[in-house]
Amino acid sequence: MTIQILPSLSIQMSEIEISYILASGPGGQNVNKVATAAQLRFNATCSPSLTERIRTRLIEVAGSRATRDGVIIITARRFRTQQRNREDAIERLADLIREAAHRPAFRVPTRPGRASRQRRLDSKNHRSRIKRGRSMSHDD
Repeated sequence: MTIQILPSLSIQMSEIEISYILASGPGGQNVNKVATAAQLRFNATCSPSLTERIRTRLIEVAGSRATRDGVIIITARRFRTQQRNREDAIERLADLIREAAHRPAFRVPTRPGRASRQRRLDSKNHRSRIKRGRSMSHDD
């Protein structure tokens, strides 16, 4: 089974390891007995599905969720059932990978035009005259 992240990018379920741990939060008496929180582990460094650029960016975007070895750990404990937490963890991983795959638009730095420089100077001059006018009114 595969997880579709982008039209051109998907990862195999076999690359993801999910274990269940005891969760805090909602669940009533059940919370102390049933391991409902899902802990997802995804080894980004060994993943054949990711390009080098996405891999590097993913570890950067994951921040504290990534270990030194490049394993991303996501703990989902929002819901009361294992299934919902499992889906939540997978969706959060997909969101992380989408964010890492997004290439920010390349911005070409430009210089201000002549008219905008002139407007800036005119407004500075105007402000200066207003302030000069205030100081003269206190001298009488």
